[in-house]
Amino acid sequence: MSAGQRASDIPLGREFHDGILQNPVNRLILDRFSALGIEDWWLTAGCLAQTIWNIKANRAPESDIADYDLFYFDPDTEWQAEDRVIAQGAELFADIAASVEIRNQARVPIWYPEKFGVPYGAVRAASDGIDRFAYQTSAIGVRKDANTDGIDAYRIYAPFGLSAVMEGRVVPNTVLPVKKVYEAKVTRWQKIWPDLIIEPWPNDDDLGSDA
Repeated sequence: MSAGQRASDIPLGREFHDGILQNPVNRLILDRFSALGIEDWWLTAGCLAQTIWNIKANRAPESDIADYDLFYFDPDTEWQAEDRVIAQGAELFADIAASVEIRNQARVPIWYPEKFGVPYGAVRAASDGIDRFAYQTSAIGVRKDANTDGIDAYRIYAPFGLSAVMEGRVVPNTVLPVKKVYEAKVTRWQKIWPDLIIEPWPNDDDLGSDA
């Protein structure tokens, strides 16, 4: 399990922290999910990056965010165990007018190969799912310590750092061969946030050991 870093200890962490909390949905999810007692979890992906991009574009922080991803890790890979947590989340966030997607990362290797056609590899922590996003830029997780407030209550997991998201640069992560996933997503993003700087997926010949 990755503990991440205190928001105040990571480069650009204070600016990123202040930005994502301008989105009231992010703030509510972080406050409430921390109370469930799950040790290894992260709010992650587009809801964080897109909040920052909205702010940079002078848009409402929550604009055009399709869903809010919560990753957690439980070694129990039975569907029923994950469904119980999803049901708890549905009750916890019933008054939030947004889609909150809760997924046990230990189960991802079960369904990922059929959906995407490539093996996913073993998962030992919720952060493993963040490491394997198709984009370095949004490979970021945030969680909040329960019953604690202030910037030091928040931890950030950002294996590729925060500079790309703060600068609006979308950078591919080639740890999995999912070029089509990357290209489809960035095409949609660029329609909403046209000022993004999109780095292309490398040619197969350039991937080297990451292929």
